[in-house]
Amino acid sequence: MPFREQYDVVVVGAGHAGCEAAMAAARMGLRTALFTLNLDLIAQMSCNPAIGGIAKGHLVREVDALGGIMGEVADSVGIQFRLLNTSRGPAVWSPRAQCDKQQYRVKMREMLESQPNLFIKQAEVADVVFSSSDVILSEDAHKRVEVEGPAAQAASLPREAHPSRRIIGVKLRDSRIVHAGAVIITTGTFLNGLIHCGEENYPAGRSGEPPSVLLGEALKRLGLRGCRLKTGTPPRLDGRTIDWKVFEEQPGDADPTPFSFRTKEIKQRQISCHIAYTTPETLRLIRENVMRSPMYSGQITGIGPRYCPSIEDKVVKFPDKEQHQFFLEPEGLNTHEVYVNGMSTSLPMEVQWQIVHSIPGLENAEMLRPGYAIEYDAIDPTELDRSLRVKQFDGLYLAGQINGTSGYEEAACQGIMAGINAALHVKGEAPFTLDRTEAYTGILIDDLISKGTNEPYRMFTSRAEFRLHLRIDNADRRLTPYGRRLGLIGDEAWQDYEQKQARAVALEMLLATKKTNVERLQALLPELATQLGNIAGQTYAQLLKRPEVTIETLFPVVRAELIAPESNLFAVWTQHDVILSEARSAQSKDPHEQRSCEALRQQGPALPAHVRNELKSVETEIKYSGYLDQQKKAIDKLKKAEERTIPEWFDYKNVSGLSREMQEILIRVRPLTIGQASRIPGVTPAALSLINIYIEIQAKRGLAQSAS
Repeated sequence: MPFREQYDVVVVGAGHAGCEAAMAAARMGLRTALFTLNLDLIAQMSCNPAIGGIAKGHLVREVDALGGIMGEVADSVGIQFRLLNTSRGPAVWSPRAQCDKQQYRVKMREMLESQPNLFIKQAEVADVVFSSSDVILSEDAHKRVEVEGPAAQAASLPREAHPSRRIIGVKLRDSRIVHAGAVIITTGTFLNGLIHCGEENYPAGRSGEPPSVLLGEALKRLGLRGCRLKTGTPPRLDGRTIDWKVFEEQPGDADPTPFSFRTKEIKQRQISCHIAYTTPETLRLIRENVMRSPMYSGQITGIGPRYCPSIEDKVVKFPDKEQHQFFLEPEGLNTHEVYVNGMSTSLPMEVQWQIVHSIPGLENAEMLRPGYAIEYDAIDPTELDRSLRVKQFDGLYLAGQINGTSGYEEAACQGIMAGINAALHVKGEAPFTLDRTEAYTGILIDDLISKGTNEPYRMFTSRAEFRLHLRIDNADRRLTPYGRRLGLIGDEAWQDYEQKQARAVALEMLLATKKTNVERLQALLPELATQLGNIAGQTYAQLLKRPEVTIETLFPVVRAELIAPESNLFAVWTQHDVILSEARSAQSKDPHEQRSCEALRQQGPALPAHVRNELKSVETEIKYSGYLDQQKKAIDKLKKAEERTIPEWFDYKNVSGLSREMQEILIRVRPLTIGQASRIPGVTPAALSLINIYIEIQAKRGLAQSAS
C-alpha cells in the first residue's frame, strides 16, 4: 500500500491564528493537521506577553463566544487582570491580562493535543499543491449571488468558465506531499522575515528562529498582490537588577474579570506591573542616534504600525513631548525576565543599553535580549473574500499577520473564521460570515477585504459604527448561537449559556415590573434613598435609568426579590452570598461586629466578577435602551444596503461615468454588495448610484443576448 498523508484541513503555522483555525476545524469533526517549525513554540508570545486591551479584549470575547480557546488559555495563565476604560461607558470597557509567557505556550499545546481529530506536526511547508485541472466552472467554485428584479433572471444565465485553481494539499521541505481538502496559511512574520538591530540585519521569522523563505517565494509565484510590513519589540531586562522601589506600582483588579464566558474564577497568583518614564538624557540619546535606527537610515522599507510606534518614532514625531511612559511587565511567575512595554526599538544594542541605564531605577539593569524590528511579507487582503478564502483559488485561506494585521487578538479572530470556513468548504456547505453589525470580527474582515491596508491593521472601538451594540458583555448573546450551530460549543457550555440568557430575561422583566421597595431601600441604603428623593411607585428599572444608580448599588435591595422560594433561577447569584455572610456572622464574637455582619447578611457581600458581569449586562440594556433603539434603526438601514448585491458577472468597465481609477479599484476588490462598495476608499455616492442603475441595465442586456 503506497504511503499517503491525507487530511481534511491543513493549517500552516501554529501561532495565535493557526491554533484557533486548527481547533475550529477539528471541533467541527474534520481530520486536521497543524504544521509548525517548532513544536515547543506553539502560540509563542513573541512580543508582549499580554492578551486583550482596548478593542482587542472585545475580539477575545468574540472568539470565546464562537467556541475559540484564546480566552480560556489566558484566564488559566493570566498573572494580572485589568478591566480598561471603566471611567467611560460600557461600550468601550475592555479586559486585558498580563500572562505567564511560558505557561501560555504549555496550556495552549495541552488544549490542542487533547482535541480529537487534531494532529500537530513539526515540519516546514514549502509550497501549496494544486489539482492537475487548472480550470473549473465558476458554477462549481462559487455560490450564486442572489439579486432582485431583472438581475435575478440574468444571474441564472450560464456564465463563462474562468480560471479557479483548486488547492489539494501542501508540499513539505523534504518533498513529501500532504493532501488536504483545504489549506489555511497563518505564517505571521515568518514569510521572508528579516530582523534589524542597528546596522545589523539577518533573516529570521522571530529572534532565534529561521524564516519561511520557500513558502514565501511560492506565494509570490501565485501572483497575489503583496506588501512589505514591519513590526518591532522592546528589550527584555533582568528583574533582579531593577530597583523596583523607584517605580510606581500598578496592581491589577482586586476581582479579575475573565475573558471566557466559561471561566467562573481566576485561580492564578496575581502580580503587579510598574510604571517608568524617560528622562531628558533618554531623549538626548535617542535624538543623537536616531539615524542609526534602520527605520530612519533607509535600511527598512516595510511600513510599521502607526499605533504601536518605536521609541525613536515617538521622539521624532512628538518633539515637544518632554516625557514618555513605559510599563515594566514581568513575563511570568517563574522567570526574572521583564518586558519594557513602550520601548520598542531597533537602535543598535549599545544605544539600547545606554537608553535603559538613563532611566532612574534601571541604572544597573541587565539587558537579557535587545529590542529589534522585523520586516516580513504580507498579502494584500483585498485578494480575499469575506470567508478569508483567496478569491483566485479554491480551498486556500489566509489568516493573521499574513493579511496585514497586527496583534495576537486580530490573528485569533481571523484564525477561527478561516478554520470554520475551511471546514465548511470541505463539507460542501455555504461559508459563514459576520457583518459589521454583529461583531468586531466582522468589522475587521470587512475593513481588510474592502479597503486593504498599507500598514499593520489594529482594531479600535472607534472603527465600529454601533459599538454600544457590540459590547464585551453581550458577545455570547451575539455569537454563541452561531458557535453552537457550527459545532464549536459543547452541551455543557450551551446549557450554561441558555441558563444565563434566561436569568437576564427574567431579571430585566422583574426590574421593569416590580415597584421599588422604599422601606427596604431606606433601611439598607439610607444615603441613596435620601439622594433619590420621592420614588414611590417607580420601578427598579426606572431607578436604573438614573446615572447615579448602578446595579451593584441596587442589588442588596433587589436581592430579596430574587430568592423567591418558587424559583431557583437566580440561585447562582444569591446562594453563595447567604453562605458567606452567615459564616462571617457565626464566626464573630463581638456584638457590634455581629450587627455589622447581620447587615452584610441582608445586603450580601461584594459580588464576584462573573455575577457582576451578568448584572451589568442587564443594567446596560436598561440604562441605554434609548440609544440602543436608535442604533438598531441604523443597523436596519445598513442591512438594507447590504441586501443590494452586486452580481459576479457585473462589468465595471461598461459603466459610463465611472473614472478609470474607480473602475480599477472596484475590479480589484470586487465588492459583493452596494454596502461593501460604499466603504471602499475613493468610491463616491455618485459612483454607487451608477452601479445601482447599471446592475439593471446589464441584467437586461444579458437577457436580450440570451434570447437572441
